[in-house]
Amino acid sequence: MTQTTDRIGDASYVSLATFRKSGAAVRTPVWMAPATSPDGRACFYVFSAGRAGKVKRLRRSSRAEVAVCDVRGGVSGSWYPAQAVLVADAAEIERALAALRRKYGWQMWLADAGAKLTGRFSQRAYIRVEIRDEMTGD
Repeated sequence: MTQTTDRIGDASYVSLATFRKSGAAVRTPVWMAPATSPDGRACFYVFSAGRAGKVKRLRRSSRAEVAVCDVRGGVSGSWYPAQAVLVADAAEIERALAALRRKYGWQMWLADAGAKLTGRFSQRAYIRVEIRDEMTGD
């Protein structure tokens, strides 16, 4: 991992920017956990409500940006170009859940428990994020 991915991976919250058809960025603070993608690359995983706007935007385009932020989305670092894709493979979803649970511990346990009680757990979307300078080596 590089200094960029270490900083993103250590942050409690990361702002994930996805893009509308118009090109306008929509920024959302999310939990983002470091992991390794199925092809062995450094990546991060995010979860979201399956019907959230970011999920809809990612179905149209994988273009994204990430930056360290606070719980309210106040950015405290540089923006990094990224590629974000929705995860459909069951094994990769388990990998994403394991990474999120490892990083967020009891907080993720509470989020999972609440989602299971309300029936939203099975409707979650999982997103794999790869920072572009990591993907290209730039």
